[in-house]
Amino acid sequence: MNELDSEIMVGLLEKRGLQRVNDENVADLLLFNTCSIRDLAERKVMGKLGRMSREAGARQKIIGVTGCMANAKKESLFRKLPHIDFVLGTNNIHHLNEVLDEVLVSGKQSIRTDDQFTFELDYLAAKRESKIKAFVSIIRGCSKYCTYCVVPYTRGEEVSRHPDSIIEECKQLVDSGYKEITLLGQNVNSYGNDQPDWNCHFHDLLYRIDKIPGMERVRFMTSHPVDITRELMEAIRDLKSLCEFVHFPVQAGSNRILKKMHRMYTVEEYLEKVQMLREIVPGVTLGTDIIVGFPTETEEEFQQTYNILEQIEYTVGFIFAYSARKGTPALRWKDDVLEEVKQDRLQRLMHLQERINAKQQQELLGTELEVLVERQNYKDSQMMKGRARNFHKVIFPGEDSLVGTLQQVRIHSYSHQTLVGEIVKRNAA
Repeated sequence: MNELDSEIMVGLLEKRGLQRVNDENVADLLLFNTCSIRDLAERKVMGKLGRMSREAGARQKIIGVTGCMANAKKESLFRKLPHIDFVLGTNNIHHLNEVLDEVLVSGKQSIRTDDQFTFELDYLAAKRESKIKAFVSIIRGCSKYCTYCVVPYTRGEEVSRHPDSIIEECKQLVDSGYKEITLLGQNVNSYGNDQPDWNCHFHDLLYRIDKIPGMERVRFMTSHPVDITRELMEAIRDLKSLCEFVHFPVQAGSNRILKKMHRMYTVEEYLEKVQMLREIVPGVTLGTDIIVGFPTETEEEFQQTYNILEQIEYTVGFIFAYSARKGTPALRWKDDVLEEVKQDRLQRLMHLQERINAKQQQELLGTELEVLVERQNYKDSQMMKGRARNFHKVIFPGEDSLVGTLQQVRIHSYSHQTLVGEIVKRNAA
């Protein structure tokens, strides 16, 4: 979501005649598009901005802080970092040029941090990094209020985007040569629930997108287990464009911890949906998010999370140690799991995930996968890199003319998290 917001802001600034540069030393305007989901992300930004306050060259530039950290910290950013010029929240991206004009004319600091997303962005203005893969926002904000998460407070309640607007953007992307579209939302499964008059839920939207002529691939993230439906599972099975990968965060394997997190499902309910998904979509791969060391988590409860990871065998696992976030309900509980215990549990889960990945890669040897060729492999210019529909990274011999094409690749080996193969039959660019 932050990447897409950055692309939109770049597009808005280029429309007013500005040019993007890759060297901060020659820039007139510096934008820090921030994340607040973890404490480390915030500390990195504050550290960088703090160092810049002591640099004479940086003090001559216009500096703006945007994104979730802007909404979370608001005016306090000016107190801590008096050299920054403006603060722009996640729900105020459309005000970017207006705020910039205020700063240029008045020379004073400016702030816009609305709590709710109410203005439809000009998504078509986005200056996209890739020419073959694009992010498309379908719903912003979150109404689940997990106790550890700042998103409902930094991005507001869920606001669905009108389906006609989404379809129009997807059509334009396909017409421009894009091969893969990822539909974005803090909880895509809730799409349309806030607009019952539309009579368009997430699976309905997917059927409409699949009908767009030339649509090759569609992905989506993220899914909340509470809202995933049989209709969505059947759409993954039936729609040719929809990739067979679902990011399906479990967060913890203990019912007590899940309740404390306000996840609104039990382990048993989660496993039931995983079983249903795998029955309806044979071969589907899953991703997850997991937090270790949540307040009061015991070793036994951590072991339950370990067992879930071992049982389900996710293809992708984003595993983090809990960090307290200001403004979240979890802050009322003492962060009582020692840091060394958190790190030990984190490493144990990550090592397990590595073993699971190695097992899955071993099972894929000799199989053929459809791969969207994305770019040259940085480590070896003779190899191309892409992703299979199941989200596995794949490299194989080839040249730049293959970028943007779909190729059948037979897997013969793997290295770390990446499969290695050869093109079976070359498809034309």
